[in-house]
Amino acid sequence: MATATGETSLIRFPLFLTLMTLFLQPCLSSVSQSKTSHEFSIKEATVQDLQLAFERNQLTSRQLVEFYLGEIRRLNPLLKGVIEVNPDALFLADEADKERKAKAPGSLGGLHGIPILIKDNIATKDKMNNTAGSLALLGSVVPRDAGVVAKLRKAGAIILGKASLSEWAHFRDSGAPSGWCARSGQGKNPYNLSADPCGSSSGSAISVAANMAAVSLGTETDGSILCPSNSNAVVGIRPTLGLTSRAGVIPITPRQDTVGPMCRTVADAVYVLDAIAGLDYDDKETIIASKYIPRGGYKQFLKPNGLKGKRLGLLKNFYFSFDNGDFDHLFSALRQGGAVLVEISDASKFFSVYSSKENYEGIAMTAEFKLALNSYLKDLVVSPVRSLKDVIAFNNKFSKLEKIKEYGQQLLLDAEATNGIGKKEKEALINLAKMSRDGFEKLMKDNKLDALLLLKSDSFILARGGYPGIIVPAGYDSEGVPFGLCFGGLKGSEPTLIEIAYAFEQATKIRKPPSFKH
Repeated sequence: MATATGETSLIRFPLFLTLMTLFLQPCLSSVSQSKTSHEFSIKEATVQDLQLAFERNQLTSRQLVEFYLGEIRRLNPLLKGVIEVNPDALFLADEADKERKAKAPGSLGGLHGIPILIKDNIATKDKMNNTAGSLALLGSVVPRDAGVVAKLRKAGAIILGKASLSEWAHFRDSGAPSGWCARSGQGKNPYNLSADPCGSSSGSAISVAANMAAVSLGTETDGSILCPSNSNAVVGIRPTLGLTSRAGVIPITPRQDTVGPMCRTVADAVYVLDAIAGLDYDDKETIIASKYIPRGGYKQFLKPNGLKGKRLGLLKNFYFSFDNGDFDHLFSALRQGGAVLVEISDASKFFSVYSSKENYEGIAMTAEFKLALNSYLKDLVVSPVRSLKDVIAFNNKFSKLEKIKEYGQQLLLDAEATNGIGKKEKEALINLAKMSRDGFEKLMKDNKLDALLLLKSDSFILARGGYPGIIVPAGYDSEGVPFGLCFGGLKGSEPTLIEIAYAFEQATKIRKPPSFKH
């Protein structure tokens, strides 16, 4: 698909969006009620629904983009799930419509003509910024699209805009709340505006949950896809490390960072995964992980009977003692679908493998962040900052201006104080690998499990070993805040996890649109 490119724009999001909306107002009025002139409902529509509407001439990509721009204008001042919209979005939509009309190769089906929001730490070589939510990177120019963005463009997806996030992917300060960044402020959970939206891919989850985009991309180092998906009733896929490229993504640590879809349904997430998974020579981990990608992609594993015969590990005596509601009906749905729930009797023994007086993950990650970020910043074509030290100095200077509420930057300071991978860091890395080997891998293999049932708080189990997980909406607590059920597996087990997650979703159909409750 053709792309309009240019120098990075410094247009601030609220002003630009206001001007764009005024320009589009005659068009927006026709779709403001979420329906086209042919009475096709866009709200809650899946990728398959949208493609069918394209095929039946009930909808165009332009109408779809206009609708989402209208919803962003209406909802984003409250939710702050979007940092910036793509000024070329309508141009891209028109190009998609032309290609579909001409039946150009690849223009019928898949993600072609589908708008997607990209988390603001994933580079797009266009008129938008790429800042990880930080004012320090406003005006920086990336050398190229991130690897996953290049694949999305090749698939014909429309880059609608940038989703907000917890600043620096929640690696600025432990005291900063989830969903906050200096560029857009505090993101809100659309199901309960006073509830934690969770981070760091908060905006990606908020936006698709509230129908401000069809699908979205997030990133995860430890919980940053699984946690906001859990809290905002969306499906999140944390892929096996290296299954999707991290090239062009503002890093925390290449040892744990991964890029994955965040969507309203398992099928939509799988369509996005099919588009972004695969080899990228700018990320050597994709060379290793590409062996896991099945011939024919992942959509073939969207099976309604996918639970049949699956062995699912259940740490029941350890879990489900909190006020998220009764999980028994969820376990019943899994069993009725043909799954075998294998109750792990000694959960405390399993978790003891991960216990330590030392925070090995934090030790390794802090040093790795400095190395990875400095490398990323040096590769930028233009940038106001060229090192972590520069970022810290910028934050110190800006906080004195008192233009916005600023949080601390202790995590950045801790990282700057490190000096590469020394003896302490090497010891931490050895222990992290041992935890994964003697913990999750041993549990899975000894019990012959296809997946382990996890909660978002267990993201560290998957993160430390680079394992995949899929989280699916599972219910709502007494305050209306969603929660999900995560299925975690060994490296490369995405086909099995997709079968399980899709069958569970189809059997329960728990997700509902947000209530915007105060």
